[in-house]
Amino acid sequence: MKQFWSFVIKEAKHIFRDKRTMLILFGMPVVLMFIFGFAITTDVKNVRTVVVTSQMSPQTQQAVDRLAASEYFDIVSTVATPQEAEKIIRSQKADMAVVFNQNRNVQLMVDGADPNMSQQWTTYAQQVIVNSHFSIVNLRMLYNPQMRSAYNFVPAIMGVILMLICAMMTSISVVREKERGTMELLLVSPVRPLMVIIAKVIPYLVLAFGIMVVILLMARFVLDVPLAGSLFWIVIVSTLYILLALSLGLLISNIAQTQLVALLMSAMMLLVPNVMLSGMLFPVESMPTVLQWVAAVMPPRYFIDCMRKLMIMGVGIGDVLKEVVILAAMTFFFLVVALKKFNVRLE
Repeated sequence: MKQFWSFVIKEAKHIFRDKRTMLILFGMPVVLMFIFGFAITTDVKNVRTVVVTSQMSPQTQQAVDRLAASEYFDIVSTVATPQEAEKIIRSQKADMAVVFNQNRNVQLMVDGADPNMSQQWTTYAQQVIVNSHFSIVNLRMLYNPQMRSAYNFVPAIMGVILMLICAMMTSISVVREKERGTMELLLVSPVRPLMVIIAKVIPYLVLAFGIMVVILLMARFVLDVPLAGSLFWIVIVSTLYILLALSLGLLISNIAQTQLVALLMSAMMLLVPNVMLSGMLFPVESMPTVLQWVAAVMPPRYFIDCMRKLMIMGVGIGDVLKEVVILAAMTFFFLVVALKKFNVRLE
């Protein structure tokens, strides 16, 4: 056992002595959290709005006042006809026009160049205007009343970062030993080959926990994302997901023969597919059927679903049991295949 911990300490020293590795491990999560939390956002703010009305009734004035008081809309002009409003939108001086008719109907004219944003603008405008016309309407936004994009991005960033870092760094670490020819020396040591692999994985497991803590602290105290669910289950599910990522990294290391190949495989197999098909940016349900099948084998998809339910919705573990079982099955599969493919003689 003493020799086993000597291997663990050796691998930990390799990691901590490499400043570039440490920068990647802890710098990437912090930078991505700031980028997705503040820079890349789908929040609706300061939508340039034109009001179209031929006569200001008390109800119309109330609706306009609510639009102006909202942080979402900025009233840039008031015109008499929809044609004038359309001309302003076409000249890129406004994003949306609100047309008030005499029969108290409301028409929304939106610049649809960006379909996603235009849909959000209309949703926000309907919420403000309907509430001003009908006091009996009670509209409730569950879980995310302010409709902040950080609530959506933080669990997704957590899933993608843990997968990338754990799988990529683990695969590169094992392949580096093979490339340098030192793996044979490790395998002929008194420690069993399986224990050698476990010893190389443990430091990355500890670092992954550190990264997870950093992400959760930034989410709670920097981005104001709530941890509505049980912190215990959030940690347990995250631990299972980290083990899955480490197992996938071991599997990649068995296939790749050089660090460059391991890096490219990790990037090609994990980065683009996991970002595009995990539900991080686009809902899986809106994808073509073929891509939905591909998304079904993406581990981050299930982890992101778990974290959104546990962190944002505050549900219990029973409500994410399906996702947890799938993650556990994937972990078992990747681990068994990786260990089976591990060739002690490194032919």
